Amino acid sequence: MEPTASALGFSRRILRDEVYDYIVDLLLSGNFEPGAALNIDSLSRQLEVSPTPIREALVQLEHTGLVQRVALKGYRVAPPLSRGQMEELFDARAIVEVAAVERTSADLDSLLPALIEAHEEHRQAAILFQEADPAERAAGYRRYFEADWKFHETILRKCGNRYLHQMAQTASTHSHRMRQSATRGSNDTALAVTEHQAVLDRLARGDVAGAARAMKEHIANARTRALTEAAD
Repeated sequence: MEPTASALGFSRRILRDEVYDYIVDLLLSGNFEPGAALNIDSLSRQLEVSPTPIREALVQLEHTGLVQRVALKGYRVAPPLSRGQMEELFDARAIVEVAAVERTSADLDSLLPALIEAHEEHRQAAILFQEADPAERAAGYRRYFEADWKFHETILRKCGNRYLHQMAQTASTHSHRMRQSATRGSNDTALAVTEHQAVLDRLARGDVAGAARAMKEHIANARTRALTEAAD
């Protein structure tokens, strides 16, 4: 029996996602310098897959800002965010995410179980990242970053405003580029977990205003840490 079109599409999507994760790990491991060419045929041979999922993954990566498509030359590794771009990104996140926390009061009963789960996932990812062997640091950092974002996105999904969620997702894709210059031994992971806990504790007490202040402080601290690392 021939596989259905939907089944083929599902398998292809899984393959593309696996290729995407692999290339992200390559970019974060420092194997490619900014401006370096990403050859589709070479990556295809390296991963032993057809060029199609490579091409699809690179299209997806272009939206994160990690790679750039140059006319007639293909894809290249994008430069890290400039200091000015990083400052603008954190400004945008503070505006959107603090506003999201302020709007969670109407659905706290639904938010809290999901946020507790996301926080525990983030905490575990931070531990695994800090304990990872050097060869596994890039993959561990990607998992940590995804768990970190899940905490923020849980609040955004439950804030009752789909447009705040959409705006934050746009900012999140550009946050990938900051990971290129992040210090692999940074203690940002432990600090971020502690700051997330402060947001969660205040929401658990029903102190939405206090949680909004804690989120604002967290994003300000993350901004300071990111700018300090970029300057090193």
